Amino acid sequence: MPSTPPAGTGASAATAATSAPSGGGLPVGVRLERLRGDHAEAVLAFEVENREFFAARIADRGDAYFAEFTERHAALVADQEAGELHFHVLVDDEDRVIGRVNLVDVADGSAELGYRIADRATGRGLATAAVREMCILAARDYGLTDLRAGTSAANKASRAVLERNGFVQVGEPTTGDRPQVFYTRRLDG
Repeated sequence: MPSTPPAGTGASAATAATSAPSGGGLPVGVRLERLRGDHAEAVLAFEVENREFFAARIADRGDAYFAEFTERHAALVADQEAGELHFHVLVDDEDRVIGRVNLVDVADGSAELGYRIADRATGRGLATAAVREMCILAARDYGLTDLRAGTSAANKASRAVLERNGFVQVGEPTTGDRPQVFYTRRLDG
């Protein structure tokens, strides 16, 4: 297993400028940081460490994701700098990545929200707090007015996270091997 370097390596002032507000949401010792190039090793360690846990709930990323991770990470950072998406990592007080919260398909004031929390960090309200912080950032810093999200119909915890944060289910669950449920939320400006 790869070792996890500090997520904030070389980031003193940059981290402060890219950390989310602590609007009463995130637990003490956890911070939300905008994804940077120097997060690559820590994010890869997070993904490898939690691969089986995630694959039990959502489709596995596949071996190519891990084999090409360095290139993919650099491309995400470049796309983020172009304003096409907004990726964030949750970092604990030991500088380990314990979650990801992302906005993709950013267009016309709207984006799709996605998130994943490390197995060892679940069950303490972290996902709910991280989504709450992301909703604040989405409106305040990124000028978004609407968010969309989808989750497995069977993932009651993820559905509860969305509903606690004001997301409303739209339509009926899809059918198939892994039925999905979709949500939307209008953001306060």
